Amino acid sequence: MHIPVEGFMYPNEVELQWSVLIVLYPFITGLVAGAFILASLERVFRVQAVKPTYRLALLTALSFLLVAPLPLQLHLGHPERSLEMYLTPHRSSAMAMFGFVYLWYLMAVLLLEIWLDYRRDIVLKSQTAKGLPRLIYRILTLGSDVLSDRSLRIDERLGYFITLIGIPSAFLLHGYVGFIFGSVKANPWWSSPLMPIVFIFSAMVSGIAAVMLLYMLSSRLRGKQIDIRCLDKIAQYLMYTFIIDFSLEMLDLLQRIYEADESFRSLDFMVHTRLWTSQVIVQILLGTVTPIALLGLTQLFSLTESIRKRIYAVAGCLTVIGIFAMRWNVVIGGQLFSKSFLGYTSYKMGFATREGLLTAIILMILPFIILWILVKILPPWTDEESTSASEAIPVHAAS
Repeated sequence: MHIPVEGFMYPNEVELQWSVLIVLYPFITGLVAGAFILASLERVFRVQAVKPTYRLALLTALSFLLVAPLPLQLHLGHPERSLEMYLTPHRSSAMAMFGFVYLWYLMAVLLLEIWLDYRRDIVLKSQTAKGLPRLIYRILTLGSDVLSDRSLRIDERLGYFITLIGIPSAFLLHGYVGFIFGSVKANPWWSSPLMPIVFIFSAMVSGIAAVMLLYMLSSRLRGKQIDIRCLDKIAQYLMYTFIIDFSLEMLDLLQRIYEADESFRSLDFMVHTRLWTSQVIVQILLGTVTPIALLGLTQLFSLTESIRKRIYAVAGCLTVIGIFAMRWNVVIGGQLFSKSFLGYTSYKMGFATREGLLTAIILMILPFIILWILVKILPPWTDEESTSASEAIPVHAAS
């Protein structure tokens, strides 16, 4: 495969070591963190307007979290050796220790909170369902089938405590990803103290937008009326978070321009050539400025519900695209120039290869398949009309 090179490049810099799969990794973990933060608005901060998306946000976070390590596994030459980081911890390696951060968030936070929130429904369905579903629900009860008032109160209090722990854990999950990039000081594109903070807020933006789109799509597929009050509140939080995220990115840019160290000319050249389309056009104009402007219109003017829904759908799609472009520019863009600042290369993505476009598409579809299965087993809807046991299973008190 021919890779065009300009200027002076060391032999090990011609071929990019991190491919589109490493772009997917921070993008997917960002969706996880953002979805959980949205769920915490109802559970911890008592924002009742977003209640219809509480369980959907939790299941969305779990679906993407289960897929998050797969891009790394496919990137490894010997993926079977990845278990060794748990057996022989290497505390001086930031990447190796991230495995423990991931495991903590999956096992001690997300799975436990979902189980506590759904336990009442699971127990009731284990008693009313028949055949294979009955067996599945009986397994999911984990032997805890007591539904007394005292046990439900314990579930509620413990779930609230888990959510409190989950909020900083979500920040740690994605902030750690930004820390990994920001601590690679050999690369001036990533070496910024704001990198972890920017990653956290961009994760919140992408996760909130994704859950908003999923809520609108699921309501349409189920033939249910969209709660416009819920949608307005989510869009409001999305706009506020997006403004903070964009402000932090611009602050980082202004600092680089003012500092203008030896790498500035090289980075400036990259922005005006290799990354002009992906960063300036897609990330900033289409993926940031446009959605913020669209969301701002809904706050400034009294628009009809149908127009607001269309604006939210367009803004949500552009937001997800913009955050993906940001991840692309960080991972791929940071590898397109030489450490000597004297040469530039390009990235050629294959199609049906281990780290090609087809693999990336499959990895992005997989979380939605998992989410569909989870929704079938654990319906997230606050109205129980979609379940066959709606009369026997009232709305969960902890929701």
